[in-house]
Amino acid sequence: MKLTQKSLHVTILGGKFKGKKLFLPSKDTTRSTKAILKSSFFNTVQFDIIDATFIEAFAGSGSMGLEALSRGAKKAYFIEKDKAAFGTLKRNCENVDALKTICFLDDTFIRLPQIAQSLEKAAFFYFDPPFDIRDGMSDIYEKAIELFASLPKSKVKLAAFEHVSAFEMPNFIKDFKLLKRKTFGNSSISYYM
Repeated sequence: MKLTQKSLHVTILGGKFKGKKLFLPSKDTTRSTKAILKSSFFNTVQFDIIDATFIEAFAGSGSMGLEALSRGAKKAYFIEKDKAAFGTLKRNCENVDALKTICFLDDTFIRLPQIAQSLEKAAFFYFDPPFDIRDGMSDIYEKAIELFASLPKSKVKLAAFEHVSAFEMPNFIKDFKLLKRKTFGNSSISYYM
């Protein structure tokens, strides 16, 4: 994930679209996933992502879902509430693979359960809510955990939460167990299955 001085962008790290640039929305509204964290996630899921459905909640630029497509996922869903970020997300999806992407300008808390219900088989869910240190976001992780807990167990192959490292994710979320947690400075990723 290389940031340039002139324009904000990241690069797809692996797979058939490796090296393709993705534009980033303003840093005022979103925070991009670190390259080391993204690499770690895809090293963990490796070949399980092939032909899978990937759902990126709080999508921002869509970098995780587009990386999943690049590495063989069949389809990616994206939900983003911020209009400016959604414009960037749509542009990135069109530049990578418009036919395999479905984008929603919507509230994740409303749209995600609808997407989950519509799935034919279990999918990968990636939760990257705004860090809880931002104004008005102090309970965002609790809300995201509640949302995940409400999803039908049969629709979830694996769920990952990107979060500020100071936040302690629970060992269990309803029927799902914390498999592992990887920490990269201020950012961590917790896996549930």
